[in-house]
Amino acid sequence: MPVFEYKAIGPGPRTAEGRIEAGGRQEALRVLQGQGLRPVRVVEAANGNAARAAAKPWGEGLTLFARKVTGKDRERFTRQLSSLLAAGVPLSRALHILSREGTKPQATACWRQVRELVVDGVGLADAMARQPEVFPRVYTAMVRAGETGGFLAPVLGQIADFQGRDKELRARLASAMVYPAVLLALTLSVMVFLLTFFIPRFQAMFEELGAPLPALTRAIIAASEFMVGYGLLIGVGVAVGAYALNRWLRSAEGRRVWQRRVLDLPVFGDLTARFALTRFCRMLGTLTRSGVELVTALQVSRESLGNQTLIDTLTDAIERVRRGQTLASSLATCPQLFPGSVVEMVSVAEESSRLDEELVRLADEAEKELDAQFRVAVSLAEPALLFLMAAVIGTIFIGMVIPIFSIQDYIN
Repeated sequence: MPVFEYKAIGPGPRTAEGRIEAGGRQEALRVLQGQGLRPVRVVEAANGNAARAAAKPWGEGLTLFARKVTGKDRERFTRQLSSLLAAGVPLSRALHILSREGTKPQATACWRQVRELVVDGVGLADAMARQPEVFPRVYTAMVRAGETGGFLAPVLGQIADFQGRDKELRARLASAMVYPAVLLALTLSVMVFLLTFFIPRFQAMFEELGAPLPALTRAIIAASEFMVGYGLLIGVGVAVGAYALNRWLRSAEGRRVWQRRVLDLPVFGDLTARFALTRFCRMLGTLTRSGVELVTALQVSRESLGNQTLIDTLTDAIERVRRGQTLASSLATCPQLFPGSVVEMVSVAEESSRLDEELVRLADEAEKELDAQFRVAVSLAEPALLFLMAAVIGTIFIGMVIPIFSIQDYIN
């Protein structure tokens, strides 16, 4: 029979700890409650000579699960949980069903730990918040709003819809970047190949003839010699620089500086703001449609922007709404995120009491515009990269061909 370690609050202020044998965790909880104890933690302990992973305190080992639980797993879990709750299945039983029927062991372990916390009396949002790498802050904030308002099932369904649309948009943007990324990688590869393998062979031939070389050829040969002589150091330097840059971008200050610089870029800044607007409008419309109070919905939606500069800008607008100003007039203070046309449409929607419908429609329109703008940017980047590749190869080719004619004249 399994053994469970427990920590409970006994009659009075004392705390009790110990072990208990039971056929299952639910039975262990019932036994402890029958003894007048209020369980705080009940986990399965070592059974025989094998120590079970469940004997760990809650929160340990979750990072391992988090790294292997994908967004697709989370979306499927959210949609299924919404369906079960809408069908009248109690929350703990719904979580038990999902943890039992999961196909991926990592995801199943996550769902099981969420369920055990809920059975212990922890709210669903708080249980999910203990696994931040699986459930982002925006996700748990929406779940908490649904729990507070008593409409958890609809909110979970809308979260799943939001995740699906967001994933679809990200997939379209990523697929549009594949071809330019391949061109850039190919250009760099060809350039490295020419400098390290092709040019040194011509260099040996030129040295044997001893003829004077044009300035362009000497420059290319010098670049080749530098690449061959210091290629390993260059590779190590690039790797170290990439690591340092990654560490800096992971820091709060580095992320803030980088995100501010991205917004200042001519094309990508506008695309970043448009993407943030799409996510914000869709989430705010979803929350207000679910009955979430406007200020709370704004605070939750603010986390979906993904850019700290825009988040800081929107914070002042939320404070204006809290003080009683209209949403449209408050959003007008963030022109980088909300153009005048968007503010006007929000104003009309407020007056007609259909803010949620208009926000979702704005998200759809912004998504279409974002997709069109991104395709235009990619269509402009493709010929630019092709021109860059042709310029690199052509320059090297010309630099190597010109001396051949010069040497012929020199020999004659």
